[in-house]
Amino acid sequence: MGEPTLHDVANRAGVSIKTVSNVLRGVSSKASAATAARIYAAIEELNYRPNLAARRLRTGHSDVIALAVPDLRNPYFAELSASMIKAARDAGYTLLIEETGGDADIELSAAEGLHDPMIEGVILSPLAIDPAKLAARTRRLPLVLLGERDYPSQGDDHVLFDNVEASYRITEHLLQQGYRRIAVIGRQDDPPHATAVKRLNGYQAALRKAGIRYQKQLAPTVPGAPYGKAMGAAAAHKLFDLPKRPDAVYCFADVLALGTLRAAHESGLSAPDDFGLAGFDGIDEGRFSVPSLTTIAVDFADLANLAVTALVERMRSKKSIPDRELHCRYELIIGESSKPRP
Repeated sequence: MGEPTLHDVANRAGVSIKTVSNVLRGVSSKASAATAARIYAAIEELNYRPNLAARRLRTGHSDVIALAVPDLRNPYFAELSASMIKAARDAGYTLLIEETGGDADIELSAAEGLHDPMIEGVILSPLAIDPAKLAARTRRLPLVLLGERDYPSQGDDHVLFDNVEASYRITEHLLQQGYRRIAVIGRQDDPPHATAVKRLNGYQAALRKAGIRYQKQLAPTVPGAPYGKAMGAAAAHKLFDLPKRPDAVYCFADVLALGTLRAAHESGLSAPDDFGLAGFDGIDEGRFSVPSLTTIAVDFADLANLAVTALVERMRSKKSIPDRELHCRYELIIGESSKPRP
């Protein structure tokens, strides 16, 4: 017996092939919720999978897009990917996910569609790719970049938020809580990623406004992106071993803050009793850590919807669209980790 077809699904559900096609593509139709439920039940019973190649031959579109992120083990990218899957599904698209590991060649391959003719557009979170190579890519698929805009204008969209402002706000919060010797974890030197630079700038600006001198010894470098818990723990140990410890630690990612909590435990310290702590990203894990993290929470759903909508517009537009900067929402979440300093 061959693979089940759209015709088989229609027969099992007792509807027309057109009704099945409309429900699967999310096209507005007269199909009731009960009819749609029967169709999805028939799909599960038959283990039907759409023939994307046939769809492309028939319509000229595969309705497949790709998302490339550095590290799926990182909770930030895991939560981002989940939001992207939902946004793509709501828009009627299948989303393929590639993990790049921050490798420049893999990022370039992803930007070119992973050598897969079915992929019509790409959403990329770049870390290492050279901007000149990205601009000169051979297969110029519609592309949306996530993160700070350190790439030249080339007819692509960027989805981001103001990292300087957000970093300023969270540093300002620590200052308002009475902390003065505020260390930072996430500075990079070789080479610094644009996001790390922006967050360092925001931190320094808040210190300047408070009349506090920036001290490089309170900003140990980390090896590079993507950030991880082990990085945070290693940097935190350096800070806790200083002759005069910081009274607060601001981490450029929640995973760095979680690593800092581990280092504090190993050093006989705890937050917020011995030092204040803040992170960045707003991952779910930070809500359930002890203490819960003060953080900048990125609106993953807003980010994903902006990225998918922009990509679909580029894929389906019959005219050229100039490159755009799209800003997603974020908010400062006050957790238990930054209670007022005694």
